[in-house]
Amino acid sequence: MSIFNKVAVIGSGTMGAGIAGQVANAGIEVWLLDLPGDGEDANAIARKGLARLKDPNQPGLMSEAAERNIHLGNICDDLGVVAECDWIAEAVVERLDIKRQLYSQLAGHLNESAILTSNTSTIPISLLTQGMADDLKQRFAITHFFNPVRFMRLLELVRGEFTSDEVMKKLEQFCEEKLGKGVVACADTPGFLANRVGVFAIQCALHEAFKMELAPQIADSLFGRPMGIPKTGVFGLYDLIGIDLMSDVVKSLVSILPAHDAFHAVSKPIDVMTTMIANDQCGNKSGKGFYSQKDPSADKQVLDFSTNSYVDFQRPKITIALQAEKQGIKILLDDDSNYGEYAWRVMSQTLCYSASLIPEVGRDPSAIDEAMKLGYNWISGPFEIIDEIGLEYFVSRLKAEASAVPALLSQALSSSDKSFYRVHKGEYQRRLWKLTAGDSEWQTIRRAAGVIRFNEVRKTLTAMNTSASASWFNYQDTALVEFHSKANALDADSMQILDDALNNVKSMGLRGLIVHNDAQHFSCGVNLESVRNFIDAEDYQGLDTFLDHFQRTVNKMSRAHYPVVAAPSGLSIGGGFEVVLHAQRVICHANSVMGLVESHVGVVPAGGGCKEMLYRWIEKLGLETDGITDACWKAFMNLGYGRTASSPQQAQKLAMIRSTDRFLMNRDRLLASAVEYVNNQSDIIHASRPDLTMPGRELYRAMGQWLDDGHEKGTFTPHDTVVGRAIASIVTGGDIDAGTLWSEQDLYDAERRAFLYLAKTKSTRERISTLLDTGKNLRN
Repeated sequence: MSIFNKVAVIGSGTMGAGIAGQVANAGIEVWLLDLPGDGEDANAIARKGLARLKDPNQPGLMSEAAERNIHLGNICDDLGVVAECDWIAEAVVERLDIKRQLYSQLAGHLNESAILTSNTSTIPISLLTQGMADDLKQRFAITHFFNPVRFMRLLELVRGEFTSDEVMKKLEQFCEEKLGKGVVACADTPGFLANRVGVFAIQCALHEAFKMELAPQIADSLFGRPMGIPKTGVFGLYDLIGIDLMSDVVKSLVSILPAHDAFHAVSKPIDVMTTMIANDQCGNKSGKGFYSQKDPSADKQVLDFSTNSYVDFQRPKITIALQAEKQGIKILLDDDSNYGEYAWRVMSQTLCYSASLIPEVGRDPSAIDEAMKLGYNWISGPFEIIDEIGLEYFVSRLKAEASAVPALLSQALSSSDKSFYRVHKGEYQRRLWKLTAGDSEWQTIRRAAGVIRFNEVRKTLTAMNTSASASWFNYQDTALVEFHSKANALDADSMQILDDALNNVKSMGLRGLIVHNDAQHFSCGVNLESVRNFIDAEDYQGLDTFLDHFQRTVNKMSRAHYPVVAAPSGLSIGGGFEVVLHAQRVICHANSVMGLVESHVGVVPAGGGCKEMLYRWIEKLGLETDGITDACWKAFMNLGYGRTASSPQQAQKLAMIRSTDRFLMNRDRLLASAVEYVNNQSDIIHASRPDLTMPGRELYRAMGQWLDDGHEKGTFTPHDTVVGRAIASIVTGGDIDAGTLWSEQDLYDAERRAFLYLAKTKSTRERISTLLDTGKNLRN
């Protein structure tokens, strides 16, 4: 039974609706309440909040079943329903008077054990609880979610002076297990953790870019993946959030932070941006900001500050930035160009600011690291970055430029370890701020039962085999394969590591194999750069050899006489999804996005994806192997349109995962669940892949005619029809007699033939090159 069986969320704006949607995704009944509407529909405002959750571009709901868990209402007619609720989450406008008035209204309806929380990010809990009854103060806390609630992992949990331990424990357990959040306990300090550091870093990047007169596309090429930060960049992020809204966030922090806080130095308005807001150049929502793009198919432009006009966008190719993506941030910080200087200015200020917050926000620097990774999608937190570049290096460089060294850094530098994390006697530990000489400096990081982060566990292990693209480890007597290239794109080295692990399970007496990683995305597919290299060199034999090895390796996964589990999260697309398809069991995150998208770049899945989709549809439709026409059409449509599923429920409908596969709300629980499955070993699935009676040329021609009709209507480009015919040739057998028997290997071979044929076409080469060079997809 769940800790909370019924929840009420009051306030149906972006955050309130998002919270309600995630509660509903967890299978919990939830009331979404707001003010009454002015018209005939008293619940119109709440209904608008529900509509937000159904945005196909960013769906807050995972399934139709989740939507049925949501009840709409208003606080005039339906406030009494909170008496049935175990948790009431307030997410109304950030005004203290309105919040207090609501709490007063709620007090007479709450049951004696109900927990009340606020989603505030700016108002201290001490002010929220003024005038509140003592027993309610004990059941009150701040639960600060991040937008979009379904996808952002961080929850900042703040207790008040009187909040009971039991209440904090219930909130942490429910939000971690049921809502899938990484819960970070925060002190009641201004901005808590993530926004205080995250917005500071963004403002540093913004102001330093203007000081150094860097164009938006240059700054964004640096303040992104090369620095371990999402690729959006600072100007791109301002456009995404809204330049006006982001400016309001800055003003809000200015109003609550103490006068001595370093944030004020990077918070001053910038004249260019003030003018842009006045001219409605507010970012993506207005069609123009620092960047301009009228629609996804249009050419992107960027604002030239010298002329205040938009010019054609050209993606910069900064060699040192590309090197930093592969080798780490230090190589960029050491660079003596303007690029290195910009990176140093931004990162050094951000790291010093983070260090200066200890012990004001707490003794534990790792809490800031957690907040930045979970709330802002940084690859490493500030103190992990200090460890990466070296504490001694960082402090010596600060001293060389006469910059102040925060006390925390000096304290750490005086210790023997000179780091914020270490492995000690096989345990991964974090450094704490020493309040007194007798305080312990180090504490072993322990997660809740069932929570494992492999990026922490990995530090205590030695790889059995490793390359730049992947590694495999002996983890609890199980072979664990981790992809770790850029976007976890798969190349020959990735598959060699997977193959090696598969070959050693039995010889080493291991129980099974798990494919898993802690990156944002499981795998974004085969490395297109390596494919282009084959094509440019006209090395089609080499390309065929790579594809053949890929197929043989994943086929070993499906046929292994031991458990093989894929535990993906984030994107599992293209070749990455072909790895998932061949696992005997999939245990995925609830926010996994899966699909075979190769048709978008003018090729076909050639790692067993076409073959697997055909067999999966035969299974799903309950067909015999000599009557597979309906399955052929289903597979043809999935593959041709490059369909993706944005939730496990959708993936099941599209025959991408089986009904026996599982999904979990919290991605940090995937690995423990996968290990449990391997240890069980009682229900190993060996997928039956019998010979198929292929429909042959009649169905192949029918699919070709359907493609031609679509081209005549303007639905498909000429090359779409070429790719579509290639897919049709695989799933039907092509120009062969009906009734011809094909084996699983025949389907593999057909995939490779089709891929190689398409790779030789001019249109496919252009699509691949355009995507790699500009990021633009030519398929319209």
